[in-house]
Amino acid sequence: MTDHIETVGDLIAALDGYDRDTRIRLAIQPRWPFEYTISGVAQTPDTAEGVGIQPTGEPVVWIAQGGQVDYLPPIASNALGWSQ
Repeated sequence: MTDHIETVGDLIAALDGYDRDTRIRLAIQPRWPFEYTISGVAQTPDTAEGVGIQPTGEPVVWIAQGGQVDYLPPIASNALGWSQ
């Protein structure tokens, strides 16, 4: 598991060894873990320009939390280092 992902390149490198057809989920809240889908990806300021917002600051890619699927399975908590 990668401890720290700061850039798009870091994320791509962390995912590089996985099959492209593997389902992806977002794990939230280590102490009371839930599993969520991902509802979208956007970049600011680029994506903001399309809706008439003046661009400011450095580019950032945002990953949006989708709907809650369930509690995070214990095997996933353990793999993420969240087990106590």
